[in-house]
Amino acid sequence: MAMPVRRHRGGGLQERAVWAPTPGNPLVEFDDLLNQMSGLLESTVGAAPAAAWTPLAEVSESEDAFHIEIELPGVKSKDVDVEVNGPELVVTGEIKERERKGVLRRSSRRVGAFEYRLRLPGELDTQKVKADLRDGVLSVTVPKADVAKSRRVEITESSGSTETSG
Repeated sequence: MAMPVRRHRGGGLQERAVWAPTPGNPLVEFDDLLNQMSGLLESTVGAAPAAAWTPLAEVSESEDAFHIEIELPGVKSKDVDVEVNGPELVVTGEIKERERKGVLRRSSRRVGAFEYRLRLPGELDTQKVKADLRDGVLSVTVPKADVAKSRRVEITESSGSTETSG
């Protein structure tokens, strides 16, 4: 790769690297840069409250309901709130950090406040929503309203002529 050349006022040439690739994963380097910038902001402005993260989920639809499964390992049901407001399902809560003995060397588990929002199409029967937390998976069933369910309409045949007696 040819290096750009910069001319100085004295007429001499100086070679300068415009982009110097560094070994390693560029996404890791970008993440490090964001962490450094965040640290700089926190040192000047003060620590910002931690933003809520979104847990992994799977949404499926059957003929009569929507089924949502949200991964929440280690969460107790008392730490989770499920709300349905019109077409929107909102699941919020917090995964509390466990107390440990010794020094934590590495952790990739998420802790803190979480929020999962989902806008469902059609009319919903919000009075019959069910939620069940088992084995670290929150299963929420949101039934469709009767008006939203499809229904086959039977077509009757009638004769095209009408007879009148007279």
